[in-house]
Amino acid sequence: MTRIVEVKVPDIGDFKDVPVIEVFVAPGVSVEKETSLITLETDKASMEVPSPHAGVIKEIKVKVGDKVSEGSVILTLAVNEPSKGTEDQKKETEINQEIPAKIPAPVTTSTQSSSQSDIHAEVVVLGAGPGGYTAAFRAADLGKKVVLIERHAALGGVCLNVGCIPSKALLHTAKIITEAEEAQAQGIVFGKPQVDINKLRTWKESVINKLTKGLKALAKQRKVTIIHGTGKFAAPHLIQVETGEGVKTISFDNCIIAAGSSVTRIPGFPYDDPRLMDSTDALQLSDIPQRMLIIGGGIIGLEMATVYDALGSKISVVEWMNQLIPGADTDLVKPLYRRIKKRYEAIYLETKVTRIETGKAGLTVTFEGKNAPEPQTYDRILMAVGRSPNGQEIDAEKIGIKINERGFISVDQHMRTNLPHILAIGDIASEPMLAHKATYEGKLAAEIIAGHKVIFDARTIPSVAYTDPEIAWMGLTEKEAIQLGIDYEKTSFPWAASGRAISMAREEGLTQLLLDKNTRRILGAGITGVNAGELIAETVLALEMGADMQDISLTIHPHPTLSETVLFAAEMAEGTITDLFIPKK
Repeated sequence: MTRIVEVKVPDIGDFKDVPVIEVFVAPGVSVEKETSLITLETDKASMEVPSPHAGVIKEIKVKVGDKVSEGSVILTLAVNEPSKGTEDQKKETEINQEIPAKIPAPVTTSTQSSSQSDIHAEVVVLGAGPGGYTAAFRAADLGKKVVLIERHAALGGVCLNVGCIPSKALLHTAKIITEAEEAQAQGIVFGKPQVDINKLRTWKESVINKLTKGLKALAKQRKVTIIHGTGKFAAPHLIQVETGEGVKTISFDNCIIAAGSSVTRIPGFPYDDPRLMDSTDALQLSDIPQRMLIIGGGIIGLEMATVYDALGSKISVVEWMNQLIPGADTDLVKPLYRRIKKRYEAIYLETKVTRIETGKAGLTVTFEGKNAPEPQTYDRILMAVGRSPNGQEIDAEKIGIKINERGFISVDQHMRTNLPHILAIGDIASEPMLAHKATYEGKLAAEIIAGHKVIFDARTIPSVAYTDPEIAWMGLTEKEAIQLGIDYEKTSFPWAASGRAISMAREEGLTQLLLDKNTRRILGAGITGVNAGELIAETVLALEMGADMQDISLTIHPHPTLSETVLFAAEMAEGTITDLFIPKK
């Protein structure tokens, strides 16, 4: 028989008039027992109210923004049960749900019984890159039982295994080689370097192994369970992982998706030929090609160009846009362009590759565009046209998670998807696809699950190209300020006036600040030069703290350093600089 049950707000302690911040169900929807119905938010925590029965939603009695207290009717539920006596039925109808809401941690429940799975976790994290392992470790530190799923044989994801870390290791080697070359101008001459590529590859792997072993130890210390394999959603509270030992099923109360991104491919190219590489292939250092083409003049492509140029390859770069690193301001890119134009065989801007033909002599490329050359043959080609989120590869849509046309999972400021017990972070959630953004979001997601009142409110996310010279920027770019119609001012300090830069024989750089004309507060910054990636952090802090030009210009910086260039740029904005002469307007 079918009976109608009123589902009411349970005992929530001394709290009254608590706002409803989310409603997860609608009339006509079938729910299982303990399915989350609504979320309430007190001044101490958020809490989800679960259904006391399985059934069909008949009528919703509350909406987002309503305030409720213990005993307030949330909804009515049609419940199918065997026939009971009249008196028992009457008593059952009047019973409030008896599952208490715990404070301060939010109540989160699973529609899948742990008996239906091999493992049950309070928090399961899908992906063990910088964002994923940070989320897992933080959740464990907050007392949660955590399972961490990783498809690679070692923790660290793409970044640590085949991305950020190995590329920086090789860029360090490249810097040693190029600095030795350029020391000739100072009267120091080294012989031509003899590159043992096998030993170099072994050293790079040792860097990776040291870090991955450290992560494994940290996971063990925190009692985080690690499952190696490819995970996909089977139900809203269930993930199936294809492991080397067969399929393992993991049920969970909450999930953090940190499944990252994959290399983007242009259709029609001969990817079965190993001479056509992606960034992962390039980091394997199979050989040092005599002639190499980089397709894509963004950060990844130019970093690998820096490595292979130093190792002895003749490098060409082709980019469809009218400048390298299109996301950065033109002023910042110019010093890099001038330097590598002298070193590389060719740089083709506003040009694209339309065809690649394989042959014994190499890969023959046909170009199209404003600066297209005649067909050229290369020993190897690196495809570096960006990355795409893995939203379509984890069966998220099958359980109702919203994914946009580009493959990103939509999240709110709490990193929650449209299924509130599932959060998403890092590359798979939004751009920019940067490891430090994922790390920030991972910690945030773990704290939200634990009931902390936090949101994503970072004012900026810095970007760095570890080229030579490095390029780093944060906050608004000049392009963005113009597009937004912001009344801004720009100040730039040339490194040609920096004692430290001149003494390093690297005076091609610049430090640039954007500021609000009225408040004089910093809006953005860009730095090109040696160690720009380290120097940009000061400006990030300045923006987060709401610093103005006077704050920066009155902060004593050590001398002689490159960090002084931030001070000098602020002094230029204030009109107080003495290291340059700026004529009065």
